[in-house]
Amino acid sequence: MWVADHWKEYEVIDCSGGEKLERWGKYLLMRPDPQVIWNTPRVHSGWKHPNAHYHRSTKGGGEWEFFDLPEEWAIHYELPLSSTEERLPVDEAAISGKASSTKADVSKSLVSTNTPTSKANANINAARPRRLTFRLKPFNFKHTGLFPEQACNWDWFAPLIADAVKSGREVKVLNLFAYTGGATLAAAAAGAKVTHVDASKGMVSWAKENAAASGLDGAPIRWLVDDCTKFIEREIRRGNHYDAIIMDPPSYGRGPKGEIWKLEDSIYPFLTLCAQVLSPNPLFVLLNSYTTGLQPAVLTYMLSTVLKEFPGTVMADEVGLPVTSTGLVLPCGASGRFLGDINC
Repeated sequence: MWVADHWKEYEVIDCSGGEKLERWGKYLLMRPDPQVIWNTPRVHSGWKHPNAHYHRSTKGGGEWEFFDLPEEWAIHYELPLSSTEERLPVDEAAISGKASSTKADVSKSLVSTNTPTSKANANINAARPRRLTFRLKPFNFKHTGLFPEQACNWDWFAPLIADAVKSGREVKVLNLFAYTGGATLAAAAAGAKVTHVDASKGMVSWAKENAAASGLDGAPIRWLVDDCTKFIEREIRRGNHYDAIIMDPPSYGRGPKGEIWKLEDSIYPFLTLCAQVLSPNPLFVLLNSYTTGLQPAVLTYMLSTVLKEFPGTVMADEVGLPVTSTGLVLPCGASGRFLGDINC
């Protein structure tokens, strides 16, 4: 399993009875989780005193109950830009809410090592922070605007991008169903030129806010509000290509003309389209799934079939978050990864 175990400002404290108790910065949230089918004792005091609790309705959906939670707050993530990089010390005072980030704090997290091959790239990378900032706000369907388990994938592809850029390669990344931009920020911070596509105008605006908060508002990111399938079809006609593609498709949705998107039925033809906009020697492809039927072995088979003409290897596994109270790992879906052969 790929585990997102490098968070300092987020943790799953405990999980029991269909719910998980999480710490987002200095705030505790209780949210439902269908994976939590066990009933273990709720010992932690946070179960009785959360800052907010999302109650799922038996009729579908649900609603938030707020106790002491701001409308919006932020957490940070320290992104590694090389596979051997040591992580920076964490400002524990800032995490606990005793201090806020300052320009001095941000300057400590700037990329200052591993000089790229050109002076232009050196200047660009020197201005990119390792610390990513995510603005959070609870909204419908229990969400906060961030899927923290995806950090294990950011940790995987950010060094790939950074190393490729340092070797002199221009890396163009396409992020589809890009939501509030976690992967977009990670790719841009590593030195990629990113195209961010999501059908929701609100989500794209939120992603832009995250980029600005992370010091990436001047990064080469193209923000597009568009249907992902329609966009890929146009890119094929235009002859555009990308060195890496990230996909985080929904389990269910509707297109601009009411077309039904059901992941099990739509993902294979969509993946086939995406393969047509990959460069001849792609750096990587990442496909995420939160649908129970798409197990890691299914992702492996699909990626291996669709990308068989490209040099590289395919792997897939569950992704998860460590649970502090038990030392176990809470499964949070699956990811399939294609890693290109850089020697070809």
